[in-house]
Amino acid sequence: MTAYETPTVHGVHLVHDGPETAPPLLLIHGSGASGSTWEPMVPDLAERFRVLRIDLPGCGRSSTATTYAVPDQADRVAAVLDDLALEKVAVVGHSSGGYVATALAERRPDLVGQLALLSTGPSMEALRPEPALVKLLTGAVLGAVIWPLRTDALLRKGIAATAARPVTISDEAVDDLRRTSFKTFRAIMRANRDYLAEQSIPERLTRIGRRPLVIFGDADPRWDPASAHAYDVASGGRVAYLAGVGHVAMLEAPAETAQLLLDFLD
Repeated sequence: MTAYETPTVHGVHLVHDGPETAPPLLLIHGSGASGSTWEPMVPDLAERFRVLRIDLPGCGRSSTATTYAVPDQADRVAAVLDDLALEKVAVVGHSSGGYVATALAERRPDLVGQLALLSTGPSMEALRPEPALVKLLTGAVLGAVIWPLRTDALLRKGIAATAARPVTISDEAVDDLRRTSFKTFRAIMRANRDYLAEQSIPERLTRIGRRPLVIFGDADPRWDPASAHAYDVASGGRVAYLAGVGHVAMLEAPAETAQLLLDFLD
């Protein structure tokens, strides 16, 4: 497997894994995370795909933006794909990365081939109360105070609080998490809520005729796992559950998750 980084394009950091001649597969991370969170799944995926791991604006090693509206984030991703002269790219979004993936399919259907959503909440009604540690770290009042004081151990505990299985979090992923400012994180979260409030994800997918693969952990503490069926009811998408897995399947069950994606993308 080959891996290399491209110079930042349009302020966006991108890592390539796998053969350049293989079909392209774009992985889009969730709020405040980075492309490095996909690392455990990359070896399996890169055997058959040219895997592109992007850091969304304001996250990881990408530059900040003036707006984090979901359609604007999708436009930045589209600009990168255009520069690479790619089209009909298979796209996988984790959590709110699924909103960016959906917006990309809405705005630039020529760029998006098959679509998969991993732990992507369909609507605000499906949101569960945040785990206590996550609420403490990201809350509007105490979060601003605690955010600059986060240690590596605290960051790892924050991610683990959204998991149902033990997880190993790389130093690179922790470093990337630290790069996102509290102000940026809050702006991204507001933008995600605005996007969901305007129209649910299953409704958007139905409108544009997309039938995604939807993967959920059946022990997800962030989104009601039963809400995944909103996708098959509204858009005709295929729903797959991972037993005993929480919100971060790429860290909790990388091999199982990769296999589901590979089977779908075949």
